[in-house]
Amino acid sequence: MTIQQMEYIVAVNKYRHFVTASEKCGVTQPTLSTMIQRLEDELGIKIFDRNKHPVEPTAIGLRIIKQAEQTLVEIKKIKELVISETGTMSGDLHIGIIPTLAPYIVPGFIYNFNRKHKKINLTISEMRTQTLIEEITKGNIDIMIAATPLNNENLLEIPLYYEKFVAYFSEDNPNKDKPLSADNMPPEDIWVLHEGHCLRNQTFNFCNNFRIYNKVYEAGSIDTLIRIVDKNGGYSVIPELHLQFLTESQLKNVRQIENPPAVREVSLVIEKDFIKEKMINAVADIIKEIVPEEMLDERLKKFSIRL
Repeated sequence: MTIQQMEYIVAVNKYRHFVTASEKCGVTQPTLSTMIQRLEDELGIKIFDRNKHPVEPTAIGLRIIKQAEQTLVEIKKIKELVISETGTMSGDLHIGIIPTLAPYIVPGFIYNFNRKHKKINLTISEMRTQTLIEEITKGNIDIMIAATPLNNENLLEIPLYYEKFVAYFSEDNPNKDKPLSADNMPPEDIWVLHEGHCLRNQTFNFCNNFRIYNKVYEAGSIDTLIRIVDKNGGYSVIPELHLQFLTESQLKNVRQIENPPAVREVSLVIEKDFIKEKMINAVADIIKEIVPEEMLDERLKKFSIRL
């Protein structure tokens, strides 16, 4: 079994189509099919059931593919180790980020990172937290940027900054001018993000009294939440970095949450055997340029990240 053959069977399993897989691997379809056929002959089993459309792996084929995926991840780490030791900063970097952080981080990150690290091929994907965890475990992304803790023993969390939440009320909301704390948020008429977005989980973590919330519509973005509140009343909880996107009239509807405040921790998340120390520091350094200094983790201000 060769590395190429492992790459080919993983690609066919991913796309469930020989032609698409060959295009993604940069070879002709006959070449890919022949290489997989040779592997099947060598092992004495069928990896794929070609009679099904789309093509599917056999039971034993799926187990072989899963092992090939793990092997390719380890081979990739060998290449990364060489790059790390030679002191070069090049190659591919795939970052995953959750939707409730992307609007504030991604635009500036792409601009600053590409200017400073021209030899790195940067890819950023926006996904929900659980999907990011699955993708980083499979080796499809290198680094996550997410709200933590995740309570996953296989992942290492490196805190970046701490962001407060603020309450955004409709203009005529009766609770608008009452003192707010993380312990006394009004449980009625709150609009929340769709299930699976980290902000919803964070909201219910610090608002222990929430038993009732608006079930008519759970929004998919913070912008949508704000427009719903403006039109339908009630209120929502939004991260403070979103304040830069509000109009002057909307800013009048914002109230601070104090005593205690509501705060989320935002971290870089990697697998525990991640070895690209220079890369992780390059990412952290760019984020330090984007996030206000007073929000940054104190250790990140003073020290570089050591793996």
